[in-house]
Amino acid sequence: MSAATRLRRNDEHRHIVVLERGTHVSFANCGLPYHVGGVIQERDDLLLQTPASLAARFRLDVRTRHEVVALDRTRRVVVVRALETGEEYEEPYDDLVLATGARAVRPSIPGVERAHTLRDLDDMDAILAALGGGDRAGARTAVVVGAGFIGIELAENLVRRGLAVTLVEREPQVLPPLDPEMAAVVDQRLRESGVAVRTRAAVVRIDDTTATLDDGTTLPADVVVTAVGVVPESALAERAALEVGERGGIVVDEQQRTSDPSVYAVGDVAVKRDALSGGATLVPLAQTANRQGRLVADVVSGRDVSATPVLGTAVVGAFGLTAAMVGWSEKRLRAAERPVRVVHTHPSDHAGYYPGARAMALKLLVDPETDAILGAQGVGESGVDKRIDVIATAMRGGLRASELADLELAYAPQYGSAKDPVNMLGMVADNLAAGITDSVQWHEVDRAMRDGATVVDVRTPGEYASGTLPGAVNLPLDELRIRHAELPSGRLVVTCAVGQRGHAATRLLRQLGRTDVVNLDGGYRTWKQAVGV
Repeated sequence: MSAATRLRRNDEHRHIVVLERGTHVSFANCGLPYHVGGVIQERDDLLLQTPASLAARFRLDVRTRHEVVALDRTRRVVVVRALETGEEYEEPYDDLVLATGARAVRPSIPGVERAHTLRDLDDMDAILAALGGGDRAGARTAVVVGAGFIGIELAENLVRRGLAVTLVEREPQVLPPLDPEMAAVVDQRLRESGVAVRTRAAVVRIDDTTATLDDGTTLPADVVVTAVGVVPESALAERAALEVGERGGIVVDEQQRTSDPSVYAVGDVAVKRDALSGGATLVPLAQTANRQGRLVADVVSGRDVSATPVLGTAVVGAFGLTAAMVGWSEKRLRAAERPVRVVHTHPSDHAGYYPGARAMALKLLVDPETDAILGAQGVGESGVDKRIDVIATAMRGGLRASELADLELAYAPQYGSAKDPVNMLGMVADNLAAGITDSVQWHEVDRAMRDGATVVDVRTPGEYASGTLPGAVNLPLDELRIRHAELPSGRLVVTCAVGQRGHAATRLLRQLGRTDVVNLDGGYRTWKQAVGV
């Protein structure tokens, strides 16, 4: 619909036909979980436009329940089946836009036909019917298979409906696109909010009221919803011999043209170009799809415009917590054997002296050779989306990590700090790039200790007593200048709560002659999140 309406605004005289297999067009599919949970109370609020409203405002010929079953590229016609009558007819075209989206993956397990997916309003209606209530007994238990973005949104909203929910994820963590120490914060919030989380687990069978895991555990499951990912809906393109990628996406050029220059593909069905690697990728995100729809309308209208590579910026909410990311994760970078420098911080969303300040966890991933920003992640109750959006904008503009320190961002005590969390990430990145300080990551501490390093906790004795890294010695920062000679020889790994005092201690020790000193990036808080103590 983004392509069709933009094309009408560009060209009043073109005949524009929209063919839709489903019942609805232009609906808010990202809002579906929230109607399930009752946050969006009125179903009609999800219906942004109807065929009648689109005809009235944009003179579009929108035909729902009409499926394109074949594409004859030589004759430039599509074969359309009217699903209400079974009648088939041909519709000619000068330019054809394929915006068929993606379909939900359904695991091949016994009983999967009882499981629901959530891609459109019909799926949502089926879930609501299964939940029951009113004149019939309502469902009391649910199993959600897949702890990605949609799975977590569904788990939250089913809990909001009063169900006992188990969230099952095959990977070792919830939100697999995030790094484990960041996802751990979301995992904790899910459990605190009543969701039973089962990672490293798979549903292998679904029965009338239960779901069975691969370890033999039987879970109560009046309702089962699978949210294990999507695949491009590219069967029509394949039958028409258009070029399709290894993962099923339609291959397009920078102007969204397929291997047939009169046929375009946009949205979830189309292959994108990754901003970091330049390689092909699939990014099924609504904002990307809408941008491409607008772009292809401009191309059809004669404008010389091109699609930008994708960063994969995404955000999800879970029980008052926000998790967001842009670019690549650390685990993805390391799997690709790309060098990476990592920065963890734990700032407040606004000035600490102003009431209501809440801590967040931020992570910045940097190319150690070029200082380019490779990705970022954030988790917290407030202000996370704002910071990730700033970093996404910086990445699009080609700013280096150190240059984040000099961004001029809006400040008042209730909105941020004089040194915004994004500025602080840039300052840490600048210190590392300049060699002013050095750091180790939470997953590198054990090896450093095995190699003879001493962990020095520079927090107060009270903080140290409340929990610290195994084997750490306590020497508070305010006493370090006088007592530093008490520390053993060899490498020192300095830790504090979040890394700030650790940085000050590292700088002090180096200037007192201890050259082999590193700071634990993100401090005890990051380490604790990651190891789960």
